[in-house]
Amino acid sequence: MSTEDITLTAGDAEVTVQPGNGGRVGGLRLGGVELLRQGERYGCFPMVPWCGRIRDGRFRDGAAVHHMPLNAPPHAIHGTARDAAWRTARRSADEAVLTYDLTEPWPYSGRVTQQIALTADSLTLAMSVETYESSFPAQIGWHPWFNRTLDGADVRLDFAPAWQEERGEDHLPTGHRIDPKPGPWDDCFGMPGGVDVTLTWPGLLELKVTSREEWVVVYDEQREAVCVEPQTGPPDGLNTHPRLVTPLEPLEASTTWSWTRL
Repeated sequence: MSTEDITLTAGDAEVTVQPGNGGRVGGLRLGGVELLRQGERYGCFPMVPWCGRIRDGRFRDGAAVHHMPLNAPPHAIHGTARDAAWRTARRSADEAVLTYDLTEPWPYSGRVTQQIALTADSLTLAMSVETYESSFPAQIGWHPWFNRTLDGADVRLDFAPAWQEERGEDHLPTGHRIDPKPGPWDDCFGMPGGVDVTLTWPGLLELKVTSREEWVVVYDEQREAVCVEPQTGPPDGLNTHPRLVTPLEPLEASTTWSWTRL
């Protein structure tokens, strides 16, 4: 099972997949123009088995309390899989399927499968978490770092969320929903009809991030990049909105980025 980088192509679109670096999409080039921030921790990584921060690294499953490493003190952030090597299950010119087996420090066994499928005008990322043993709460999502500026054009972000999760001083949702506020953001929004966010680099490119999921975190406090992160629940969702993975029911999600030249 190879962990070497994979290149996918379709039309003039080219994607680099990095199984050995957290199963991430390391690059997306359209006509040679790179859309994703470059660097070992950037590109677009899968968030699994949780998204965003877990308060104090602790989550409860029934009577059991589990502690995750505090990799964003005082919290645990973005799951365990982005720091692991994934395996390539299969690949073709325009598609790759990667797998990752959950292991320590995550306390449950399960398998994550991620499919990365490229066409000339879209990229679709799909993920599932399965277990054949005990059930457990989980979340999945994606964390892309889109370059703020392409060929001198600064990105514009357009979306119409139904609400914003009020953020406490600890960067976690307080449980209150508020009317969406202007950015800059490091915030979670609710889009009950599904995630639908448009990034426009004027005169160059329009890119839509869509997902059937209803949660999206938008992070645009960095000068270099903006992040639009569809996910199956809000930050700290293992505690507040647990989605159960069972032997009969995997947790599944997908997101599509579709683009139009301007």
